[in-house]
Amino acid sequence: MNRKQAWELLNEYTKNPNLIKHALSVEAAMKAYAEKFGEDVETWQVVGLLHDFDYEKYPTSEDHPYRGAEILREQGVDEALITAIMSHAEYTGVPRDTKLAKTLFAVDELCGFITAVALVRPDKKVASVKPKSVTKKLKQKSFAAQVSREDITKGAEELGVELTEHIQFVVDALAGIADELGL
Repeated sequence: MNRKQAWELLNEYTKNPNLIKHALSVEAAMKAYAEKFGEDVETWQVVGLLHDFDYEKYPTSEDHPYRGAEILREQGVDEALITAIMSHAEYTGVPRDTKLAKTLFAVDELCGFITAVALVRPDKKVASVKPKSVTKKLKQKSFAAQVSREDITKGAEELGVELTEHIQFVVDALAGIADELGL
């Protein structure tokens, strides 16, 4: 599946603009890491775009990302991509044993959290978000309470990057598409 096909599939299943923006942010972070690691950029973008494409229609842990995996298999998507997407949800029990899977897990929750931090800034610009302000907000359990701090920390550890460096890397990736994100 190429990026254009992934975009069409995402838009077929997802209408909520915030979920679309989340997919775009995860795609941007995945693209940046693919470039850094010398991996196939379009493949990593596709995984970023599609990791939650089924969430709006199937938001429960009984269905997401299982229904999405079924749909992707019907579309003929490579099983390695489906496995990476399945592994981004801890409750599936699918191991993250590839760099692709580890990266998706590492950026998913962090992208959402960085977006939340940007939205409470006076300028509402992701480019002005600093790792220090993100780590400070991570300590405030009431701030973006639905975001798993454990997943953010575990993601950086599994990826083998220091958390502050990881935060800055993802902020920079999101800043590259700030207009699309409204940030």
